[in-house]
Amino acid sequence: MKTDKIPDGKRKGSPKPKPKIQGWLIGGLLAVIIAVTFFSNDNGAVNTTYREFERMVKSNDVQRVVLIKNQDYIEVTLKEEALSNTKYQLALEQNKSLFRSQNDPHYKVEIVSVEKFAEDFEELMAGQREDLRFDYKIEERGDYTSILFNWGFLVLLIFGFWFLMRRMAGGGGPGGQIFSIGKSRAALFDAESKVKITFEDAAGLEEAKEEVQESVEFLRNPSKFTKLGGKIPKGALLVGPPGTCKTLLAKAVAGEAGVPFFTLSGSDFVEMFVGVGAARVRDLFKQAKEKAPCIIFIDEVDAIGRSRGRGQMPGSNDERENTLNSLLVEMDGFATDVGVIILAATNRPDVLDSALLRPGRFDRQISIDKPDVIGREAIFKVHLKPIQISKNVDPKKLSAQTPGFAGAEIANVCNEAALIAARRDKKKVDMQDFQDAIDRVIGGLEKKNKLISPEEKKIVAYHEAGHAVAGWFLEYADPLVKVSIVPRGVAALGYAQYLPKEQFLYQTEQLMDEMCMALGGRAAEEITFGKVSTGALSDLERITKLAYSIVTVYGMNDKIGNVSFYDSKQSEYNFTKPYSDATAELIDQEVKALIDKAYSRTKRLLLSKKKELEILAQELLKREIIFQSDLEGLIGKRPFKNLTTYQNFTNGTDDENEIKEDMDKLKSDIKKEIEEEETTTEEAK
Repeated sequence: MKTDKIPDGKRKGSPKPKPKIQGWLIGGLLAVIIAVTFFSNDNGAVNTTYREFERMVKSNDVQRVVLIKNQDYIEVTLKEEALSNTKYQLALEQNKSLFRSQNDPHYKVEIVSVEKFAEDFEELMAGQREDLRFDYKIEERGDYTSILFNWGFLVLLIFGFWFLMRRMAGGGGPGGQIFSIGKSRAALFDAESKVKITFEDAAGLEEAKEEVQESVEFLRNPSKFTKLGGKIPKGALLVGPPGTCKTLLAKAVAGEAGVPFFTLSGSDFVEMFVGVGAARVRDLFKQAKEKAPCIIFIDEVDAIGRSRGRGQMPGSNDERENTLNSLLVEMDGFATDVGVIILAATNRPDVLDSALLRPGRFDRQISIDKPDVIGREAIFKVHLKPIQISKNVDPKKLSAQTPGFAGAEIANVCNEAALIAARRDKKKVDMQDFQDAIDRVIGGLEKKNKLISPEEKKIVAYHEAGHAVAGWFLEYADPLVKVSIVPRGVAALGYAQYLPKEQFLYQTEQLMDEMCMALGGRAAEEITFGKVSTGALSDLERITKLAYSIVTVYGMNDKIGNVSFYDSKQSEYNFTKPYSDATAELIDQEVKALIDKAYSRTKRLLLSKKKELEILAQELLKREIIFQSDLEGLIGKRPFKNLTTYQNFTNGTDDENEIKEDMDKLKSDIKKEIEEEETTTEEAK
């Protein structure tokens, strides 16, 4: 689309360019040069000797002589008829000056002293005819050059000091903001730069939005609460993992309320100078009171809100603690009807000081977890608005294929899908582009040049098929959503994606099924090849952690009993284990027995389903990617009444023809890329 360019000088609302300080300096320097040149005492005067001056006098060429008493030289002005002499013309022409006037002297003669010149001039006049004799004038004149050299350095020093102080006070250049270092660095969004984010943009955070809605109502209509004697909470702490849109929710509160919004990070208070953090806290609240009603948002508040005394050396002065003390005082210092609400965000609430979390400061802790399938669908709909998508893109299916994704990861998926479609010269982004983007976010960049041997590819196929079969025939396990044997990332030769149930409590049977499903890959390798590989590293790591949690954290072991060795405070001074060596040995034995039991159960299951394992592995070798909707047609229905989480969300109405078309297209694209790579390799050889 063609647009007319507007000249920079004619843009509406563009601020007028401010004069540069460098321009003023250059202009002043030129003015000084011109002044020195103009007011100098030898504007075009030719320096000559006293002997030459005597010759001029004897030739009757001199019209006037002026003795500069305080500078020990004389100025000689020639007669008009003498200027026609070629000798004088050449000398004056070589020393011609732009600022010379007609009354200026033509020659300048240095003298030894005034007394000596008087004697020599009197002797010179005695030798002249009486009608040719003349007298000289005596003057005292200021030397601007000497004044410049004597006082110029002092003036330059004063100007430089003034310029440096102005730069430091204004914050420009290195060393700036020396005098404003205690000022708050919060970015202000007011009526001119209004926050345009609303609750519609913060999708998937319905429960959290209900919590902060009360703050919005208070900022809009405070009398509604104060006339009944109620007090609005002073602060709310947004707690959640990274990428769950805590900052977005805070901006949405400001956008909905339509009030000024101060935003800054906890690290903005931290400075190497003592007392700076506390001064910035005081200045921030001073500005907030002037702009009330308003919102203060402190992101990553754990940078200054960490528990006092933790990790501090005895007798040391911790600047962070002084900043926290100032923050605590300021949060208690303003009245409840001022209209200043503080929002803070952190993903580490366990390290915060208890005084910061008490009622009257951060009264509420709003937990923002990763969204469920419904929340992910709402987030996808928000991020799909600016993207040109095809009709086959279904946010519901995308949300089901992205379990555990936070809002930031979903935004990254949408952006990656648009980039992939543009790279393929497509007019619109289709479902295949989104599936490739999800694969890239989960498993990393596809390694097209990573050539693996057929033996390794077969091992990976049976390994992933073991996971799929175990998850399909275990009642409490999470069946896979997608399994791939395409090499991705640094060392991943394949991966399986699952959609876990949205639950918070797990029973022993559920945890055991999860362990068995994770061991399905290792068991499938041993059953098929009679030996195992290193491909089960991540599975074994997850199994070991889960087994130790069952025994030592959740108290689900009969021999250890109802005991939990989990330290919720994560104390830094706990250097010893809270149990004896005998208990540690018993824990190790019970963990090993638990894992052995799960592995034996998994092997028995896969041996009974060896036919299904073979079918699924061969299909993986053929297609490389399989979805959950393909499993029912390949290895039969799941022998349980309850549907999987994926089936519940999609209501079991996946369009299998569409998926098969996508898979066939993907298969052809992969074959085409492999053929192109082989052709390029042969040409290179």
